[in-house]
Amino acid sequence: MSVAIIPARGGSKRIPGKNIKPFQGRPMIAWSIRAALESGCFQRVIVSTDDEGIAKVAREWGAETPFMRPPELADDHTGTLPVIAHALEWLTDHGETVETACCLYATAPFVRPEDLRAGRDRLDRGDVDYAFSVTRYAFPIQRALRVTPQGRIGMFQPEHFSTRSQDLEEAWHDAGQFYWGRALAWREQRPLFSEAAAPIELPRYRVQDIDTPEDWERAEWLFKAMRAGHS
Repeated sequence: MSVAIIPARGGSKRIPGKNIKPFQGRPMIAWSIRAALESGCFQRVIVSTDDEGIAKVAREWGAETPFMRPPELADDHTGTLPVIAHALEWLTDHGETVETACCLYATAPFVRPEDLRAGRDRLDRGDVDYAFSVTRYAFPIQRALRVTPQGRIGMFQPEHFSTRSQDLEEAWHDAGQFYWGRALAWREQRPLFSEAAAPIELPRYRVQDIDTPEDWERAEWLFKAMRAGHS
């Protein structure tokens, strides 16, 4: 069996209620739930939450909430790995045999069903523990700047001050949308960022973290622009 697990705890401080706040006509989490359901990849789409309000919205949009996440896995410092491991252990304890699981973030309105299918297909090739979404940095990270405590500028890698951009290795970053993994890898909490993971490339214009009000506003502009481009 393959399951989608959407972590969605309550208590967001920078954007209160962000997991169910309206985003372009739907609660934010609904975009992830619908993409999972429409992908055809999953026998079950489960939301892991500690918040009954989030659970209610999740069920209204077609997801399951068969358990409430325990408080010790719902604080500001809890990582993704233990949350997914907990969900899989719960399923095992209730008689389910899960082979693969996809962690799908609740704040991923740009994720598409075909992205999820690409991740599944890559994992099914059998040579990795995980396959997850990545995108390219827009600017060479080797030429990144820092602002010193004195309010001055310094380079992280001064040796690349004169290096041409085209001569620098291209860098990638986690797109923060979805993470396919083998159930055993999740349950053993094996590292996501390793040689045992494969990338699923997304275009930069469909990648936006949503952690602050500024992020939210930018995401809405991007979403509107994409819709206008397809109208």
